Amino acid sequence: MGSMTVRKIDDEVMRDLRISAAKRGVSMEQEARDRLRRPLQESEKAEVPTSDSVDVQTRVNEILAFGRRLPNVEFDQKQVFDELYEYLERE
Repeated sequence: MGSMTVRKIDDEVMRDLRISAAKRGVSMEQEARDRLRRPLQESEKAEVPTSDSVDVQTRVNEILAFGRRLPNVEFDQKQVFDELYEYLERE
């Protein structure tokens, strides 16, 4: 099997892919593979199956939140590291 890397994908396309993958309960990579297998005409018409065991909206929100950037907040990295290290020593 071949592999390829695609760069400079439009943000809207990535968002659509992320949402579509979340609704199906698959990775974005799998969603892209599946879309590439289908003829282009079918990809516009295809309905996305959902699973009753997956709360789709929750998954969509989690995936979208993953890609968002943190607000520009300054913090002391050494202090955070020290606190984390102390926590890990206690555990």
